[in-house]
Amino acid sequence: MKSNGFSLIEVMVTLVLTTIGILGMVAMQGRSIQYTQDAVQRNAAVMLTSDLLEIIRANPTEIFQKAPPSDPFYSGFKNTSIFYKAAGSDFATAPADCPSNPKTAQEMRDCWVASAQASLPGAADLFEDAFYVCRSSTPGNCDDKGSMLEIQLAWTVKAGTCPDDRAPNDTTCIYRARAEL
Repeated sequence: MKSNGFSLIEVMVTLVLTTIGILGMVAMQGRSIQYTQDAVQRNAAVMLTSDLLEIIRANPTEIFQKAPPSDPFYSGFKNTSIFYKAAGSDFATAPADCPSNPKTAQEMRDCWVASAQASLPGAADLFEDAFYVCRSSTPGNCDDKGSMLEIQLAWTVKAGTCPDDRAPNDTTCIYRARAEL
């Protein structure tokens, strides 16, 4: 029985299997980088939402008819507020320089806008259409009813990389939060 070339076949099979394994590791590494980037952007959106909620809570006269609220489940929201923003509208132009210690609710909100536009990729372009702050009785519906405040932020991503099914298109990711003040 001839065994010439048998070792060569074993080496070739080993090389093929090793190559497949390495390609799999490279693909996993690429996905992990993508998911890490998504996590960083979502974390920034969570922090920005939390910051805006704290700014609103620090200025109850801007959002409640009676401030401070008379009871824990008080839902006497004003119909208009400097903090409300409908999709398709704009707060204001973000200031070029925020004061180091903003004093008014307007300054705090405008500095938050500047921070959001600087922290989320493409947020400056999406700010008018994809960001909103409103009263909402059901998720995703700005109906100016109920005691919930809904905030939506958005940022741009590479096409097809947003894992969120609610995203308006394949190059935009959103973060939506609802809070009872």
